[in-house]
Amino acid sequence: MVQLVHGGDIYSYIENHPNGVLDFSANINPQGLPWGVKKAIISALENSANYPDPLCRELTAAIAQSENLPPAYILCGNGASDLIYRLVYAVRPQKALVTAPAFEEYEQALTAAGCEVKHHLLQENEEFLLTQRILDDLTDDVDILFLCNPNNPTGQPISQTLLKKILQYCRQHKILLALDECFCDFLDDPDEYTMSEFLSGYDNLFLLRAFTKMYAMAGLRLGYCLCSNHALLDKMYLCGSPWGVSNIAQAAGVQALREKEYITRTKTIISQERAYLRAELCRLGCKVYGSHANFIFFRPHISNLSSKLEAKGILIRNCGNYKGLTGEFCRIAVKSHNDNIKLICAMEEFALCP
Repeated sequence: MVQLVHGGDIYSYIENHPNGVLDFSANINPQGLPWGVKKAIISALENSANYPDPLCRELTAAIAQSENLPPAYILCGNGASDLIYRLVYAVRPQKALVTAPAFEEYEQALTAAGCEVKHHLLQENEEFLLTQRILDDLTDDVDILFLCNPNNPTGQPISQTLLKKILQYCRQHKILLALDECFCDFLDDPDEYTMSEFLSGYDNLFLLRAFTKMYAMAGLRLGYCLCSNHALLDKMYLCGSPWGVSNIAQAAGVQALREKEYITRTKTIISQERAYLRAELCRLGCKVYGSHANFIFFRPHISNLSSKLEAKGILIRNCGNYKGLTGEFCRIAVKSHNDNIKLICAMEEFALCP
């Protein structure tokens, strides 16, 4: 049987608990899908009899305007995961370097393509921060490096200064840098971390973005990548279905990029609730690391926290299946204040009666 490795699997839980679940395991915008996007989805249903635009022309133009980049730099896909697989099958690397811990999909895609995967271990005594030590692991036989900024599950960002050093080193050694920026917009100052301004000067730089987290569109499946290497994007296009992005997802993406007030509210909510959760977890005796995005990475105050919360109808992400971590570490999404209070109250009960 297939082993599921990601958060957000509410369906397995609901099979045995029909009364519902409070899901902190998936890092989704607590505001939910914007109302304007809902209306765009309903309108797009009228076009369901037609095949979707295989080139995503209207959506690509909207992304290009939003990113201030040429449309030729953009390829849309059926979520970020789809683009990770397309990238790996287009490049066919022999050896890759990924950090540990990191988003599991990088290694799954690489392994599926027959690539050897090396791990760069992030150290707890360094707060799981990426350092210049990674350059030592970028040996001449490495073809591709996957990084996530901020990292998932730690929420630790990588400074632009270090990323520039890594990018330049990768170019000198003919290594493709695949940089996942899906959580970058949740940082307090995303412009200080994104590497989009370097795309035109580095054809070995590949950026990954998604609508999933910021716009609460996980079920619609929509992501895009940015790269100035046109030959690579052409290969990636041929490594997937030409109709991988539905009419509904394309219409939702176009409207989502217009939702400026929604983004402003989101940043305020995330900043306030992230601070609340960090403070409350520390008060309970948890050790919090990083956590600069829309999720909190921590070592709990009691053992078996995820199992105990699940019994109360609350799902969190046990990080035991991340390489480089054990089940002692957990990750929770930053949700609405009422939901966050429910989580903290449940954890407080366990502290009183472990």
